[in-house]
This record gives sequence, structure tokens and C-alpha cells, in this order.
Amino acid sequence: MNPTLAETLLAILRAHPDGLSEYDLIRKLAHDDPAFGPDAYTDELSLFQCHFILFHHLYRLRDDLWNERQGDLAIHCLKIVLRPYSDGVGRLPTTPDPLRAYYLDLSHLEKTGKQEILELLDTFWLRFARLDQRAEALNALGLADPVAYPEIKRRYRELAMEHHPDRGGEMEKLQAINAAMGLLEPHQESKM
Repeated sequence: MNPTLAETLLAILRAHPDGLSEYDLIRKLAHDDPAFGPDAYTDELSLFQCHFILFHHLYRLRDDLWNERQGDLAIHCLKIVLRPYSDGVGRLPTTPDPLRAYYLDLSHLEKTGKQEILELLDTFWLRFARLDQRAEALNALGLADPVAYPEIKRRYRELAMEHHPDRGGEMEKLQAINAAMGLLEPHQESKM
């Protein structure tokens, strides 16, 4: 790891004991390193590369801190926090960490082009839209996450019986309940 970048990261994180978001950390790094300056995120690809480089160095720093028993690093795009070393918490995880493995493998940075980034963004927004649709569908059934499918199915049956036109209910309400259930079916959720 670039010793200067590691030292800069440590200094910034020590100066912010409550942690920083990835965005705030990049803004602070931009003062010392042009790789994180405004040109580093002019389009989707350069933004991805800036993010990847930062997380690569954060995971390397975390490993160094753990191995030297100097501290622990909580890494998330919304909050990056330097924590004290603890024998129970500061050890390297015994289970594989897929994000650590991804960011430490520089071939991911090299082989990810603009088209892959655009596809990742499209996938993200589709999932985001599906989650929004799920929330609306659950609301139509009078439910909210977290809720398991058996509870969804039970509630759907109750409402379908209550609002069925043969039982004095309204067709529009039954159609809304059916549409909500169509979005919440397990085969639909697996596509999210």
C-alpha cells in the first residue's frame, strides 16, 4: 500500500472518531491526493475507479491494523470508522468476506469498463424500484417489512375473502389486492 495514502487515511480517520461517509473521506483526501480530486469522478467509470481504489486501500489498511494489533476499521460507504483494537473484535474474520476479497483483487478494477458500470447501475436502479414497488404492495395489504411470505399469503387470503364481490366487497379493491400479491409472489422476489 502507498505508505503516504495509508498515513493520510489514518490521520483523517483519527481526526474524525465518529467516522466519515465515503463521500466525506474522498473530499478530505482530495486536498492531498489528486487521484481523489474532482477529475476522479467526472463520469461513472472514473467514479467507480475512485471508489474502488479507496476501498482497496481501506481493506489493506484494515488488514495492517489487525495484523499489528493497532486497531480495527469498520468499512461501509455510509460510514468508515477507525475503532480501537480488541482481541475479540480485532481479529481477522474466520469466515470469508466477499467485499474484502473483491476490493483486494485489483483485476476487478482492471477488467471493469464503462459498460459493466452502466449495467451495475441499471441493476441497482431496477432493484431499488422493485423494493419501492414491494413497499407499496405490502402497504396495499396493510403490511410492512420485515415480513415473511407466509404472513403475506395469510393476509392476502383474509383481504381477498373480505373484499370479494361475491361477499359484498368491491371489485376495484380486490383487483388492487391481487395486483399487490402478484408483485409479492416468491418467484417475483427472486428476480430482485
